[in-house]
Amino acid sequence: MAATAHNNLNAKLVLLGDMGAGKSSLVIRFVKGQFLEFQESTIGAAFFSSTVSVNNSTVKFEIWDTAGQERYHSLAPMYYRGAAAAIIVYDITSTDSFARAKKWVQELQKQGNPNMVMALTGNKADLEDKRKVTAEEARLYAEENGLFFMETSAKTAANVNDIFYEIAKRLPRAQPAQNPAGMLLVDRTAEGSRTASCCS
Repeated sequence: MAATAHNNLNAKLVLLGDMGAGKSSLVIRFVKGQFLEFQESTIGAAFFSSTVSVNNSTVKFEIWDTAGQERYHSLAPMYYRGAAAAIIVYDITSTDSFARAKKWVQELQKQGNPNMVMALTGNKADLEDKRKVTAEEARLYAEENGLFFMETSAKTAANVNDIFYEIAKRLPRAQPAQNPAGMLLVDRTAEGSRTASCCS
């Protein structure tokens, strides 16, 4: 979840998606401003943190970059449980990658935090000539499922910072109102006297 202190917000963010979609490249581009042409596959998950300033507040992202291989799928709930935000990443040159992203969305809708800010990200937008998934198809899917959509390129840095800033802007509005601790006690004496005389 996201925890607030004055104008500071700590938010757990998880990246999910198929192997090779570019999750690690997106995070490394955002956190370090770097792009590696050959990124090794993530084993289990990798952790990063980065802070952004939006709307007079500071958001510190605690970012969990999960492995895309199927054999690590059972570990994913450990990372998305309690997350305030998720970026579901697919590769625009792969219909299989997009289908896998849809499965992640369904899983998060069933098992994730109900107030989670979710973004659908079509990565590798620099490979326009190899595109298999249209932006319109992905945008429509995102709208139908309550996500916001953006295409990115970790290689050229297009929209990479934008997606994290957009999540940061949406976070405070997505947080549930804080309930007071403990139980809510209601005075039922007046109500009870009415029901006691109803059947006499």
